[in-house]
Amino acid sequence: MTTTVVLADRLLPAVTALRRAVRRRTRERLGVEHLPAGRVELLRAVEELPGAGVGAVARRLRLAENTVSTAVRGAVADGHLVRRTDPADRRAVRLELTGAARERLQRWRTARSELVEAALGRLPDADRTALEAAVPALERLLDAVEGEP
Repeated sequence: MTTTVVLADRLLPAVTALRRAVRRRTRERLGVEHLPAGRVELLRAVEELPGAGVGAVARRLRLAENTVSTAVRGAVADGHLVRRTDPADRRAVRLELTGAARERLQRWRTARSELVEAALGRLPDADRTALEAAVPALERLLDAVEGEP
């Protein structure tokens, strides 16, 4: 196998497992019910694009509008999102986070940061340096993957 194949075979499972472990441990620390990863991504996208419509959120998430529309219905039902009619165009709907969603996202961010910061503190300096240096490369890898036809 080529080096890039070996790297891909090791990198992707490691990143996925890290993400899952951080989510699980953060949920345990906060004592909150599980929110599917897609729901959390939806809430973050609406937070980044306040007042955006489903189409703009779908583009941000790189998902089909009908997929996002379904997720929005669930987030509205569970009290995390509010749909408001656009006063300038009564046919358009604007999405906003509820206060409960804002508070949950902030608590989540704080708990997640504390968890990862503590874990990083238990690593040797060389590992922390390597991880810090890897972040820009991972961001470029994301761009390269997203840029693929």
